[in-house]
Amino acid sequence: MKASDLLLKCLEAQGVKTLYGVPGEENADVMISLLNSPLEFITTRHEQTAAFMAEMHGRLTGIPGVCLATLGPGATNLTTGVGQANMDNAPLIAIIGQAETTRLHKTSHQNMNSIEMFKPLSKWAVSIPSAAVIPEIIAKAFKIATSGVPGAVVVELPEDIAAEETDAKVIHPHTSIDEEASEAQVERALHLLAKSKKPILLLGDGAVRTEADQPVRELLKYTQLYAAHTFMGKGVVSNLYERSLHCVGLGMKDIAVQAFEESDLVICVGYDLVEWSPAKWNQGAAKKIIHINSAPAEVDAHYLPEVELVGSIPLIIKAVNAKLSKAHVKSEPYFAAIQKHAEEDIRGDADDDRCPMTPKRILKDLRDILGDDDILVSDVGAHKMWVARQYGARHSKTCFISNGFCSMGGSMPGALEAKRLYPKKKVVAVCGDGGFVMSIQALFTAQEHHIPIVVVVWEDHQYGLIKWKQEMHFHTHSHTELHNKNLEGIAAAMGCHAVRIHASQEFKPTLQQAFKENRPSVIVVPVDYSENMRLFQHLKTQA
Repeated sequence: MKASDLLLKCLEAQGVKTLYGVPGEENADVMISLLNSPLEFITTRHEQTAAFMAEMHGRLTGIPGVCLATLGPGATNLTTGVGQANMDNAPLIAIIGQAETTRLHKTSHQNMNSIEMFKPLSKWAVSIPSAAVIPEIIAKAFKIATSGVPGAVVVELPEDIAAEETDAKVIHPHTSIDEEASEAQVERALHLLAKSKKPILLLGDGAVRTEADQPVRELLKYTQLYAAHTFMGKGVVSNLYERSLHCVGLGMKDIAVQAFEESDLVICVGYDLVEWSPAKWNQGAAKKIIHINSAPAEVDAHYLPEVELVGSIPLIIKAVNAKLSKAHVKSEPYFAAIQKHAEEDIRGDADDDRCPMTPKRILKDLRDILGDDDILVSDVGAHKMWVARQYGARHSKTCFISNGFCSMGGSMPGALEAKRLYPKKKVVAVCGDGGFVMSIQALFTAQEHHIPIVVVVWEDHQYGLIKWKQEMHFHTHSHTELHNKNLEGIAAAMGCHAVRIHASQEFKPTLQQAFKENRPSVIVVPVDYSENMRLFQHLKTQA
């Protein structure tokens, strides 16, 4: 069997059905092998889009998304999406082409040491030295990508190795075993909970990734704990939960941080330090920490757990629930005033009729139109902060915000893959005009494959988040202006249904129409980001 054929069969055995990428010379053997493979290949207009699509596939399904690129510039174009998957804990396999092994030792056309480049961006990066070891390398790649905290793996296939003949056999995956925390660890955690006066449950990305909604909600129903979530922990607990402190990690002192300062115990479920530095919340009252995650805690002076429960997050929470007693019930409304203040602050002023529209109004209208199981994918920019603070998610994997690697340009490719996987759900990408232009080529892929995503572009003609932070720190801004013209016209020329909003009352009906279209839709919404500094000043007065 030809090595490139074997590679594809190994991917099939791991449950892969689709690859995303761009063809090139040094991955030509794999491309030709795809002609006789049941695997679907989605040709993206840029390798970055391929990596972002693969990342979202891994997030939604738990099966690593697979992206493909050639050597040199093809590989470098993958790096942003690979880095995001790795730091945001999404399982991904990147397969890159490489020059023939006979010229890797010398300066030659497009030859670079891609493996060394990818090592800091991945859990494992490896070059295939011979066709005979392809089954082992692919099986190991998937195991590493999905074990513990998931991440990215990069596999390099030199051109001459891809053309080899081999008798190697496919290795099929074995059933994985979920680890459970020991009974002694569970008892220790419950002892800390029983002794605490003001505990908080902090939900992070791992709780979403493992869809721990049901056991977490059972825990809260019994114990009546107050709960908060990071940007990437949205939805495990509904925003309608009566003791929700909502989202934390804004980068400035939001109202809910006061609860953390007063708390004596923080139970971190699926929390990763990249989401919100513990130095931001482990202040004030002396507090203990319980760490519940699929990997041990990172060592940090502000994050030294009393007990670590490591393994399957849902199974650990179920084990805790099985041993709950009246000693663990916290019926006293110890954070009621803070919770009420946060709730009123988030929900207030959401009916403002101005145009350019306010962030609160845009997100209220989106929440009204989207169902509980529909999907919003946020890009990175000023709007991300508002989505995190204002948009109320009801279930895991319905609101995606990158807050680890934080790359701009990921929302449209991510929404594209989400809509491809779940065609009956409404899927919307929310991005700024800067992020929109960074991945605008994704609209061609959506058009070609008849995937009717809806893109809502918050237009302010700025790199809005950078301007916001510059003004907070320096009271002025520098070189943040954008001069994008007629974005809706560009989208229409790409075959999209494209509309510009001129009055706030137009937004909801425009959204409703966009979700009825059988082609990609782009809605350009002028946004009033003067609200950014008003929020900053408002929260300063709350501190």
